[in-house]
Amino acid sequence: MITLHTLASGSSGNALLCVCGETRLLVDAGISCRRITTALARLGLSLDCLSAVLVTHTHADHIAGLQTLLKRCDVPLCASERTVRELRRRYAGIEARTHDLELCAPTAIGSCMVTPFPLSHDAPGACGYRIDTAGGSLGILTDSGYVTEEAADLLPGVDLAVLEANHDVETLCSGPYPYSLKRRILGAEGHLCNEDAARFAVTLAEAGASEIILAHLSRENNTPAMAYRTVALALSAAGLAPVLSVAPRDCPGPPHRVTGRRSACKK
Repeated sequence: MITLHTLASGSSGNALLCVCGETRLLVDAGISCRRITTALARLGLSLDCLSAVLVTHTHADHIAGLQTLLKRCDVPLCASERTVRELRRRYAGIEARTHDLELCAPTAIGSCMVTPFPLSHDAPGACGYRIDTAGGSLGILTDSGYVTEEAADLLPGVDLAVLEANHDVETLCSGPYPYSLKRRILGAEGHLCNEDAARFAVTLAEAGASEIILAHLSRENNTPAMAYRTVALALSAAGLAPVLSVAPRDCPGPPHRVTGRRSACKK
């Protein structure tokens, strides 16, 4: 069985924890080490319990707490080769703890098989992850201007998906952001909008995903209600009914458990 805990999810900070038996994978450390430590303690865990930290990319909302975390525990740090190179440049003395993960190739970490795949984002080596275990599988796709071919190939078939629904296009376009920032978010190296998330959610549910968690919502350009409604309507129109939720932005969410293959219910 896999248990997923979202610790924070949004433009102000991102981190989640994947637990499979004694294997505990922290994906990103975009909130303070103190907040991560507190969230782990509420689960009966500590930093020393972590098997590895997987980094998606080097923007601050994904690594803000990483430097302090690395000082407080000896956990391995895993990412794509380009991201590892950037992390080594930023943080001296971490070379022995860093591990390059080959894109689109599974790597065993404890009881998990971890497969990174490239995303289209304005950070070197940005990637998402598919995590497979004997008890089920999950996929993590945030921070991408579109669903890359590799994501479209690798993620269908997961039981649980964490999927970016960053912004509502109309809200973003009519909002106060400067034009350059709007153009970045809407561009090929920006973020998935609600409609993009809805289309890929249908693909994932058709392939058997039983649960989808919407993540990385913009505080200014989206709301949980808008994201949920857009994706729920698309799923309903396709006759699909996976469990759908929105990850809380600033606090840990409830546990999400994967116990094996369960197809999304047809209505």
